[in-house]
Amino acid sequence: MDGLIEISEKEFRTLADLIYRTVGIHLTDKKKMLVRGRLNKVIRRLGFSSFEEYFHALESDTSGKNISELIDRISTNHTYFFRENDHFDFFCETVVPWLNEIMAKKGNRDLRIWSAGCASGEEAYTLAMLLAETYGSDYFSAGAPILATDVSSTALNAALLGSYPFERLKDVPKLFLQKYFTKLGGDRYQVKEVLRRLVLFKRFNFNNEHFPFRNAFHVIFCRNVMIYFDPPTKDRLITKFQRFLEPDGFLFIGHSETLGRSHPSFRYIRPATYRKGAV
Repeated sequence: MDGLIEISEKEFRTLADLIYRTVGIHLTDKKKMLVRGRLNKVIRRLGFSSFEEYFHALESDTSGKNISELIDRISTNHTYFFRENDHFDFFCETVVPWLNEIMAKKGNRDLRIWSAGCASGEEAYTLAMLLAETYGSDYFSAGAPILATDVSSTALNAALLGSYPFERLKDVPKLFLQKYFTKLGGDRYQVKEVLRRLVLFKRFNFNNEHFPFRNAFHVIFCRNVMIYFDPPTKDRLITKFQRFLEPDGFLFIGHSETLGRSHPSFRYIRPATYRKGAV
């Protein structure tokens, strides 16, 4: 025995159903030991002796604090700067010229990019660096062009803090590292204000029935998120992405993901890259 509180099949399914209803994450039976391991410290700290007691506390918690911590513990937020870098190359080479055309036609600097499922902020800040290099840090004076959202409060707090170990920055070009980060003690680096003002971080749940956005986005990055959803949840999310993308807008997903054939409103451009509009 490893000293951890055991979780029965019934207790696991009860918790898994609650997580699915709350945020849409689909936990298969293979995740039972992961759930047990990640939640044991939480259960002991709260003074419970079983997963059943913990679940009853979740049901009666009107503050939402315990549910939020549950989602934080279950969520996987591993990422790093310039992850799947070919997306960022394509963004600079193909998407940026299209964005320039859009802004020129409309005669404004209203650019809207959504980093959906931003985890601890590396993707959003990577995009901020590319925008700062392309347009200059003061170009978007009307407001932050990047909205970065995640369901995990812990991940968002880390993103707002903007302090990262060098391991997550190893793919950042040396010039960018010097220009956009401040070296802290040890191996940590701090994001500079020049990037912070380009990103607005918000907590957001993809499982919300209604998305509160007033305007559509030109680009949506939602990478390595839908692998945690079952097909119905994934299809609903893609439909909402289609609704909140500008005509011809770009959608980037993870390289291990695909939209499949059930979404004719998106056309395939290249691996893990789609554009709104029928073929």
